[in-house]
Amino acid sequence: MPEPDQPSPQVSSGDTSVDPDAPVAKPADVAPVIDAEELLRRAELKAQEHHDAWLRAKAEAENIRKRTAIELANAYKYAIEAVAVELLPVKDSLEATLAADSAELETLRSGVDLTLKQLNAVFAKANLSEINPIGEKFDPHQHQAISMLPSEKEPNTVINVLQKGYSLHGRVIRPALVTVSKPKDDQA
Repeated sequence: MPEPDQPSPQVSSGDTSVDPDAPVAKPADVAPVIDAEELLRRAELKAQEHHDAWLRAKAEAENIRKRTAIELANAYKYAIEAVAVELLPVKDSLEATLAADSAELETLRSGVDLTLKQLNAVFAKANLSEINPIGEKFDPHQHQAISMLPSEKEPNTVINVLQKGYSLHGRVIRPALVTVSKPKDDQA
C-alpha cells in the first residue's frame, strides 16, 4: 500500500493520456520555415551594408592618399626651412660687415671671423660635416684626386687639400679636391 504523502505510481498499461505540463520535444532537424522572399530581402540588406562600408573605406583610403601626397610635397618644399632660419643671422652679419664705411682691416677681419663661427654652428646643427683629409690615406669615396706629386710620405697619402669636402649625415655631398703623394722614384 502506498504511503499517503507520496503520489501513487502510475501504471502504464496502454495509457495514452498526455501530461499537459510536460515539455514537448521537437525534432532537431525541424527549423522554422522562412520564405524565399524574406531570405532574399535579408541578403540584399546585408549586401547593401557591406557595399556602403566598402565605399566608406575606399573614400577614406583616397583621402589618406591625398593628405599624404600633400604632406610629402610640403616636406620636400620646406625641407631646408630649419637651415634657412639658421642662415639668416649669418647673412645679417655679412651685410653689417659690408655696411661699415670706415672700418679698419682688423675690425673687418674680426667680423668675418665671427660670421664664420656662426656659419660653422649652423653646419653643425644641420649635421653638415667638413672633410679636410690632409695627411690621411686617399679615399675615393670621400676625395677627388686632382694630381699626384712625388713626396717623402707614403704613396696615396693626401698631401694638399685644394677644396674641402662636405658630408651630410655621413653621406658625401661634395668630395674634397686633393693632391696625392706618389713615390719619388716613380717616373710615370
